[in-house]
Amino acid sequence: MQSVILGQEQMIESVVICLLARGHVLLEGLPGLGKTELVKSLSRLLGLQFRRIQFTPDLLPSDIVGAPILQETGTGRELVFHPGPVFANLLLADEINRATPKTQAAMLEAMQEHCVTVMGQSHELPQPFFVLATQNPIELEGTYPLPEAQVDRFTFKVDVHGVGKETLQEIISTRRHGQPPELEQVLSASELGDLFQMVDQVHLPDAVAGYIARLVSATNPSAPDTPDEVTKHVRYGASPRAAIAMAGTSRAAALMAGKPNVGFEEVRRVAQPVLGHRLILDYSAKLDGWTTTRMVEQIVSSVPEIDRALPPDLGE
Repeated sequence: MQSVILGQEQMIESVVICLLARGHVLLEGLPGLGKTELVKSLSRLLGLQFRRIQFTPDLLPSDIVGAPILQETGTGRELVFHPGPVFANLLLADEINRATPKTQAAMLEAMQEHCVTVMGQSHELPQPFFVLATQNPIELEGTYPLPEAQVDRFTFKVDVHGVGKETLQEIISTRRHGQPPELEQVLSASELGDLFQMVDQVHLPDAVAGYIARLVSATNPSAPDTPDEVTKHVRYGASPRAAIAMAGTSRAAALMAGKPNVGFEEVRRVAQPVLGHRLILDYSAKLDGWTTTRMVEQIVSSVPEIDRALPPDLGE
């Protein structure tokens, strides 16, 4: 991946961690930073069935999930369901926030339940199923902010930043017309399934699980022992889905580090991409210079790794 996307090592690592945890990724950044190319390269490396949906304001829900079409059959005319592009292993939802909220909502059931329901009939999606969505910053023209319910479906939100002048020089010196090198498949479907099982076998110690629970709890302003900054500036905190996502991605991060169990450092590694997009700040936060990134950093620095309220033998 790093031979294709230059100068974005942390972004690539985050995407691979989320993939191993069988989660969905939301990539946010300005156009031209390699978000789309990253997803296309990932599909080639893994040999997964790949589909791309270019989200536009006139896109309809049926353009995503499919629709029943009247056809002649052996018993006469019948409505036959024709699957949409969502029926793939790896779905690129390109510029997802350029579609209307109604169309964006068509992804909710697919991302959570791995199926779509049309005219009362459910249709299972291929497995594995991943959504990697790209979105432009909401300050740009022609964007619709994703609703909180859909943002919560994404395991990770990764901010894609620009690269340095050395990387830019390497790109223009080694790539004509910006074309990346050709990639060969490195994993089969069965090998990918083996990796999923290995992630599930990574041990999550009780002390680390407690740390995750206290981090997620600290994002809610009504919870006890919440940092003062959260009480003052956070309107809504993270849901239990965030704790589940943090546990799963921590296991994947530990596996990538060659460790048989999750440590506190893996939890800190995934805290920002898991929690950042799930916090909703009030209006006073922006006036005081607070962002969700800064708020997550404050929470991580405020919550101790070991719960001092527990007896020593339970906290170690």
